[in-house]
Amino acid sequence: MAVIRPFCAIRPAREKAEKIAALPYDVYNRMEAKEVVARNPESFLKIDRAETQLADTVDTYAPEVYQKAHDTLWEMVENGSFVKEEKKCYYIYALSMNGRTQTGIAACASIDDYEKGVIKKHESTRAEKEKDRINHVNICNAQTGPIFLAYRSNPVINEVVSQVEREEPLYDFTAEDGIRHSVWAISEEKQIDTVEKAFAQIGEIYIADGHHRAASAVKVGQNRRKEHPGYTGEEEFNYFLSVLFPDQQLMIMDYNRVVKSLNGLTEQEFLEKASEIFEIKKAGRKAVKPERKGCFSMYLGGSWYQCTVKPEDIPEDPVEGLDVSLLQNKLLSPLLGITDPKTDSRIDFVGGIRGLEELERRCSQDCVAAFAMYPTSIQELFAVADAGRLMPPKSTWFEPKLRSGLLIHGLEG
Repeated sequence: MAVIRPFCAIRPAREKAEKIAALPYDVYNRMEAKEVVARNPESFLKIDRAETQLADTVDTYAPEVYQKAHDTLWEMVENGSFVKEEKKCYYIYALSMNGRTQTGIAACASIDDYEKGVIKKHESTRAEKEKDRINHVNICNAQTGPIFLAYRSNPVINEVVSQVEREEPLYDFTAEDGIRHSVWAISEEKQIDTVEKAFAQIGEIYIADGHHRAASAVKVGQNRRKEHPGYTGEEEFNYFLSVLFPDQQLMIMDYNRVVKSLNGLTEQEFLEKASEIFEIKKAGRKAVKPERKGCFSMYLGGSWYQCTVKPEDIPEDPVEGLDVSLLQNKLLSPLLGITDPKTDSRIDFVGGIRGLEELERRCSQDCVAAFAMYPTSIQELFAVADAGRLMPPKSTWFEPKLRSGLLIHGLEG
């Protein structure tokens, strides 16, 4: 069963939270991150992407970058920009976007649960991406970006959340992108005990987003266990910062595809061959979204088409039956020769937050066709993880994004 425990957070002083909170480090390239920090010198990006404070000639992964992140973080603790909680608490973190709110519990999850499979994965990770965050966490001596976890909704936890949300929040602000962020502390011992015991009855926790951050945090913990052979398991390095959301509140957006060639086919030839695989209906020049699972929208030659997979062609297998798998296995690979979407330069991926107009823009710029997907469901994600399988790349796009810098987990008590 899951060990999800409270922690003594390092968090911004109330008046600084809005300025400090930042989107995840991997949302930006180096130039974009530097521009954000130039506009807002208090942005947490100056810690998560500390190269923004150094000369452009300094390599992003140079040792001095991680040292700068460490120094900046602890200087901000010293000068009062961050405060250190003396009591272990859970935190409620609510994000509101476009009239809907999702509310999670910020806490620390166990690296043992990750290793035993209580915390389940659905993506593979790459060693070179892990290395950056291993260095960042280890040298900062803190986990600065939470892992986005999901669990099947629990009425006991929901009731505690409902009670605490009636109190005054620690933070409540709307960021530049229109996302509202609200944070409360669960500090009463009875409520803390109730939440901890409720999570202990939950058998499966799922990584929704942040696989590389999770893997990196776990490896830092494993390394510190080797450095402390007498560890008890209670040390902070045995746990990693997370925000856990009930499944009913999560929204997964579409993760769409654009391609840069038709593999030598004319548009008409491609359309004819695709029509042998799917039921295709021309929709015209007005953009259309797919309406249900087993459907996708295609933009080709300035027109939109509604494409439907024949029901008998949808496998029951949890991975092969995903819409992204159907498109890949039935069209992208056999017709366009894109056999490995991870490495093939002829395909690119566009998050659903950018809208269908971004697909049209790409087709007017550097691509020849686009495919708008029906979003993967959280139940499909759970099914893949429960089967011990991995999703195809770029299967899920979660919005809104958790902010870094609002809640930090120090690796020493």
